[in-house]
Amino acid sequence: MIIGYILLSWFPNARESFIGDLLGKVVEPYLRPFRKIIPTIGFIDLSPIVALLALNFVVEGLYQVIAFIVRLFL
Repeated sequence: MIIGYILLSWFPNARESFIGDLLGKVVEPYLRPFRKIIPTIGFIDLSPIVALLALNFVVEGLYQVIAFIVRLFL
C-alpha cells in the first residue's frame, strides 16, 4: 500500500482519485511520524523508505518471536 501511494505521487491528480484518497487515509497516519523526524531533501521525501524499513524490521521480529514460540511447543 505504501509503494502504491508513493507511485500515485508521480501522476498528476492521482492522489485526488478515489483510490488515492483511500490509500491516503490508510497510509498517511503511518507515514506522519516518520515525516516529523526525517526532513525532505529538496523534493525527495525519504520517510516512506524509512517507514518500509521499520515495517520490515517489525515483521521480521514478529516472525522470529512466533518461530521461537512454535519451537517451544513442538
